[in-house]
Amino acid sequence: MGCRFRPLIAVILNTIGLANRYITKHLSIGNGALSLSKIATLKRARGGGGAARRASRTSISFDTAKFIERKIPLFEVLNEEALQIIENNAELMLEEVGVAFVNNPKALELWRNAGADVDGERVHVPKGLARNLIKTAPSSFTQHARNPNRSVEIGGNSLVCAPVYGPPFVRDLDGGRRYATIEDFQKFVKLGYMSKWLHHSGGTLCEPTDVPVNKRHLDMLLAHMTLSDKPFMGSVTEPSRAQDSVDMCEILFGSDFVQNKTVMTSLININSPMTFDDVMMGAMEVYAKNNQACIVSPFIVGGAMAPVSIAGTLTQVLAEVLAGVAYNQLIRPGAPVIFGTFVSSIDMNSGAPTFGTPEASHILYGAGQLARRLRLPFRSGGGLCGSKLPDAQAGYESANTLNAALLGGVNFMLHACGWLEGGLVSSFEKFVMDADQLGVLHQMAKGIVMDENAQALDAIREVGPGGHYLGCAHTQANFQSAFWRTDLFDYKPFETWQEEGGLDTMTLASKRVKNLLDNYAKPSLEVEVEEALNAFVNNKKASMPDSFT
Repeated sequence: MGCRFRPLIAVILNTIGLANRYITKHLSIGNGALSLSKIATLKRARGGGGAARRASRTSISFDTAKFIERKIPLFEVLNEEALQIIENNAELMLEEVGVAFVNNPKALELWRNAGADVDGERVHVPKGLARNLIKTAPSSFTQHARNPNRSVEIGGNSLVCAPVYGPPFVRDLDGGRRYATIEDFQKFVKLGYMSKWLHHSGGTLCEPTDVPVNKRHLDMLLAHMTLSDKPFMGSVTEPSRAQDSVDMCEILFGSDFVQNKTVMTSLININSPMTFDDVMMGAMEVYAKNNQACIVSPFIVGGAMAPVSIAGTLTQVLAEVLAGVAYNQLIRPGAPVIFGTFVSSIDMNSGAPTFGTPEASHILYGAGQLARRLRLPFRSGGGLCGSKLPDAQAGYESANTLNAALLGGVNFMLHACGWLEGGLVSSFEKFVMDADQLGVLHQMAKGIVMDENAQALDAIREVGPGGHYLGCAHTQANFQSAFWRTDLFDYKPFETWQEEGGLDTMTLASKRVKNLLDNYAKPSLEVEVEEALNAFVNNKKASMPDSFT
């Protein structure tokens, strides 16, 4: 066999359990190549062959990887001059144009006392005031999970991955697109709990439309607290619901713990352009008072809610975040807060938002630089796409946004898995596809290891010219951890793939969803705590009539 066939051997042995059959059928191995006896020896040395390894890779694990700690450089698109221009323009915007705090006299009074010029509901913030106020915000913080091993660090070089947030619809291979139910929500919580590379349980994984609007936050919080032991997000749809979130956390963690530690992160969206409504601000006030984290995040579709230019949009993003974070610190100096941004462009033909575009990545990179200059943790989106199905479009667009989040310095990545159709749909299949790809981010973030083992000089000496590394001591010692390995994708030879039904990724993902849910095991929780949580939910529901508006 000529030397040009040697790479084929390595490919074949990626699925070593198939090697004997494949080689016998297709290859004639002579001197200088692997013999069947050598392959058999190698199989025995690796402990159980391909079948065992495939079983190990497809078995259900409840382990969760630690949040990502980047050891790679970040990608920066703006030079110092550009950053200073944007920062100066944002301050001018706050001073000259101002921001509206609607239906919130208390907020207006706080701003007036802090030195702002209040004209009706519009707050004009003098240059330097917002920057001075945000100095009390921490540059990083710990969000504690009820399982201490699942707690996460938000800020610095960390990247915490949280799932999709907010869609009213769900989609799966069997049922298609439909309105979400509380059962769907609970399934997503279970999938998130069982996803190794997902660090956070998230918040509104989908809107359970079969539960009254004024009561569904209770069921969602209960699911996060009992079906998972990862950190989670609180409700923001009404200030009283934010308070319910705090009250339930005090049952779960203890009152003193909640007041002294951060156990929730919440998403506070700004009504761009430059408007802070009383509902979101009311929720933020509750969380800040109780030392719980808030993501202050403009929600922008470029060309509709912000200028079409990247520089103009970044200016608006910075101005809105400065005002929001400053107000957060007026409520409680030192409360944990995150610089958020969620920006998409617009399709000028249909008017629909677009995702995974170069413009969105540029804005993410630029916003990340601005957040780091303010010494604030940074939040942006993850696996975003506009596709209706988990197809090639979804894959390309999601990969673009995931990679931008990694390289752009995102500390809290919302929508890391499951997002479909511009945020209208939570997809079960895409959830596990994306969750699998988060493992790639973990591997990329490690950078290139340069210790003595990684240098592999002993292996190079052992193999020498013309040999192979499959059976050498270094390979045997490191093969299990050397390369990232998917739990989903198919790398079998064509013949094997065909014999097994020729399954596409969507079908494989559907099978994995079922496998994970079938093997789900609820994390332990003290009986009295769970009873108290259920009693709180039941009493709250009984205290008010159903409302679906």
